[in-house]
Amino acid sequence: MNKGYLLLEDGTKFEGTLFGAVGAPVGEVVFNTGMTGYQETLTDPSYYGQIVVMTYPLIGNYGFNEDDGQSKGPMVKGFIIREGCDSFSNWRGSESLEDYFFRQGLTGLMDVDTRALTRHLRTKGTLRGKIIPRSLANSGFMDEISGFSNSDAVRLVTTTTPYTILPHLYKVAVLDFGIKRNILESMTERNMVLNVFPATTTAKEILASNPDGLFLSNGPGDPEALWEIISQVQLLLDELPIFGICLGHQILAHALGGRTTKMKFGHRGSNHPVKDLETNRVRITSQNHGYQVMEDSLPKENILVTHVNVNDGTVEGIRHLQLPLFSVQYHPEASPGPADSAYLFDRFNTMMKDFKEKK
Repeated sequence: MNKGYLLLEDGTKFEGTLFGAVGAPVGEVVFNTGMTGYQETLTDPSYYGQIVVMTYPLIGNYGFNEDDGQSKGPMVKGFIIREGCDSFSNWRGSESLEDYFFRQGLTGLMDVDTRALTRHLRTKGTLRGKIIPRSLANSGFMDEISGFSNSDAVRLVTTTTPYTILPHLYKVAVLDFGIKRNILESMTERNMVLNVFPATTTAKEILASNPDGLFLSNGPGDPEALWEIISQVQLLLDELPIFGICLGHQILAHALGGRTTKMKFGHRGSNHPVKDLETNRVRITSQNHGYQVMEDSLPKENILVTHVNVNDGTVEGIRHLQLPLFSVQYHPEASPGPADSAYLFDRFNTMMKDFKEKK
């Protein structure tokens, strides 16, 4: 197998063995702490533009299947692992890790000291990088790496045309910033009709669909770059019940007057503890984000912080004290991860019911 390495923007190199399709992808290098769920991670649009490092040392042992993908195909730029499993064992598995990478045109790097790489990212913060074949080792790539930007990610992963998902209880307008399939399934399981709209849909167009509520999805990138979207959400704050997840949580916070900032290395994985301040209960959650809502930026007179991260105290959930609006930074739909917080979709249903009865 061909040797290669990961070159980071600070000049650090991590050597390994290339697998999958031949390529030299550049992206934002992040790490994921999940022990399982590599297929969901690879297909999660929130990872668009990123080279993902898996901290769990063995990847590929249960193969790939057609059912667990979270979008139409892989979204990552590249994938870095310690050890890849050639012989998968799972009754649902249909192909191996390397076969999937070849078929999808993805480039991976295995036999990497992922522990050392993760420690480096924790110390330095998230860095841009490029997976490079050894045959290109003498080429200059620093300008390409330093010039990489993921600011247009939402436009590249949102749906290009609106679509509807049935059956029916309440009708929800979904703004797609890079939505995962299991979020849609979590709502349809609760009998919500979903009208899914491109990220750039206007408030007027959303209201014209006569929805009972608005859902703001997960997605990649910096929320501060999405000021046009934020301005449209602001127009809907008094009009509809709103539920946001991940990027949707950050966009809602901006629309309410808050701010976000980039984290040093973010939260990615399916094992992050979050405390519900209203019930004093800790739940284990699935997360994937590199930005956080700044608590001191939120208007104290009408916004309550409802959830915090146990590890670092960052904001994980908010709700409005007068309006039917709430959001969480983590992923209650899991995929991968625990389903401790799936009750939040039921809360959204209840919120729409109460709002409709008051109208």
